[in-house]
Amino acid sequence: MKIYTRTGDAGDTSLFDGTRVSKSDPRVDAYGEVDELNAWLGLARAASPGADVDAELVRLQRDLFALGAQLADPADKIATRVTKASLTDADVERLEQLIDRLETELPPLRRFILAGGGAAGATLHLARTVCRRAERRMVALDPAPDAVLLRYVNRLSDLLFVMARVVNHRAGLTETEW
Repeated sequence: MKIYTRTGDAGDTSLFDGTRVSKSDPRVDAYGEVDELNAWLGLARAASPGADVDAELVRLQRDLFALGAQLADPADKIATRVTKASLTDADVERLEQLIDRLETELPPLRRFILAGGGAAGATLHLARTVCRRAERRMVALDPAPDAVLLRYVNRLSDLLFVMARVVNHRAGLTETEW
């Protein structure tokens, strides 16, 4: 199988159901933002955030493939056939539990902090901002994505913030307050 198909040479692409849309379509933009977020998580992993955080980032990357698939499927045809391409309330709860567990390692926030720290922490801070951008794109979609997807991406940005703080804290790096 060749990596190139030539089907998008005129500036359009296919959604999961075969519908052809412009590559500038808001839905394509939204799952493109999710794809970018996935790449940033890969860069965070390359910065050696620690074995436990790395394992969670791999799981998040898999989740983001599911999220992208669901965004490319406004008719909800894939989720009924491919269970790995669905996100549920249990996934949102998993993120909340991870946030709660990681926060036990951190001093409480008293002020806003500036993004930065070591390579892994700074990359996770950047990933958080890309996650928020993806969320904004998703909120603008019509038809709207399933509400669980919005809850997932909202919680994910919180998790990435906490992960950034944790990897910086574990590295002995102090946070710069604003």
